[in-house]
Amino acid sequence: SGPRAAARPYPVVAITDETKPAGLLAWKNLAPIYGMSAQEEPKFNRYTGTIEALPTSAVGHITLPRVGTSATQTEEEVRESLRRFINDWREVIGADLSQLSLVERVDDPSGSRLARYEQRPFRQQLHGEFGNLRIRFRADRSVVELFSNCIPNAERLQASLSALTPKVSAEEAAAHVVGHPITVRTPTGTEETITLPSGSAVDVKQIVVYALPASDQQSLELHLAWEIGTSNSQIKTIYLDAMTDEVIFGT
Repeated sequence: SGPRAAARPYPVVAITDETKPAGLLAWKNLAPIYGMSAQEEPKFNRYTGTIEALPTSAVGHITLPRVGTSATQTEEEVRESLRRFINDWREVIGADLSQLSLVERVDDPSGSRLARYEQRPFRQQLHGEFGNLRIRFRADRSVVELFSNCIPNAERLQASLSALTPKVSAEEAAAHVVGHPITVRTPTGTEETITLPSGSAVDVKQIVVYALPASDQQSLELHLAWEIGTSNSQIKTIYLDAMTDEVIFGT
């Protein structure tokens, strides 16, 4: 028996301290275009390195591209304006148009407008608290909020995910979540540990990519996980790692 091939690193490390500065560099290139000083930096997400909050001085300087000739834009013109903005700011956002789906576009009575996107960068659905983009702007197209915790370098990460073969079957996943401690988040935001009693009904739905902060609280990891629904428990959804057979989280 010859030497075995080295095991593929798992979980897949999505973001490290080496890749985070890309968003900051992109900001420094964009700021002068909008007449701003690049010295006052935005707040960046600690895990993804993407923009999380604009500096106060940026409000009034950053505007969506003009689309159309009338004073009032049609909804299609608004959406095209947003698409062009995302294309220009893709490196700061951490995702391009091909990965983003518009899931909400609403106008507030106060005059504020909101566009919310979800990132869909992988063949499997992305779950967890990452992959969100929010752009809030006014009728004059000025951007007042830009928030993103999208995951950059999706193409490279998809290649790493495609090389993984789940080690836990759907049947095994269903059996392994019953009777084992599961960490869940309560409505107040705290975490507690509960155990599904014997005989609990579970429904193994699909394999997803679950994004989770690493134990060092600095980097971001991607896990292949079974999404499992429950019907007679305070837990609605459980995520079981399809490679390590460990419960990642419950909600």
